[in-house]
Amino acid sequence: MEALNSLGTIAASAWASGVNMYLTVALVGISQRLQWIDLPGNMEVLGHPLVILVALVLFAVEFFADKIPLVDSAWDSVHTVIRPAGGALLGYLALADAGPAVRTSAALLTGMISADSHLTKATTRAAINTSPEPVSNSVASVAEDITVIGVLYLAMRHPVIAAIFVVVFLLFSFWFLKMMFRFVKAVFRPRTGRSSASVS
Repeated sequence: MEALNSLGTIAASAWASGVNMYLTVALVGISQRLQWIDLPGNMEVLGHPLVILVALVLFAVEFFADKIPLVDSAWDSVHTVIRPAGGALLGYLALADAGPAVRTSAALLTGMISADSHLTKATTRAAINTSPEPVSNSVASVAEDITVIGVLYLAMRHPVIAAIFVVVFLLFSFWFLKMMFRFVKAVFRPRTGRSSASVS
């Protein structure tokens, strides 16, 4: 059972990292420091005051950048590498006592989970940015932060349920991303056609 609990914590943290890595690191670190959760392997380093401080500062920057249309998409583009890498690092730290092959495999899996949640977020934001009003952008940003908090709460209190959530999300995201790519492509295709017509 302890192994399942650790798996749920790792998977949920990796998923949350793909949505908002800095909030995830800060909350997991604070939870570790307050002894609300026992992190596996070397993940306990997240509870170091310096790590928590840096994560909170970066989260404050992201909190505002994430609510400005187009700026949020640029921010997401920069974090296309950072968030999955952060998720991979969490998996690598969590299995500190395992062999190199197991740690590398865990890093690949958690990196994939983070990449999937990041791509789902970034694609959704790109679709939302097609709307001229800025309110939906802020609402989406707050909803994402609340979801991250909720998933991390599950990871602390009900880690097995958190792991199930991650699996269900991964299955759902394959369909969702396919639909969103079609939507974004349909939105931008007419603009390209009109531009070409005007030039000719």
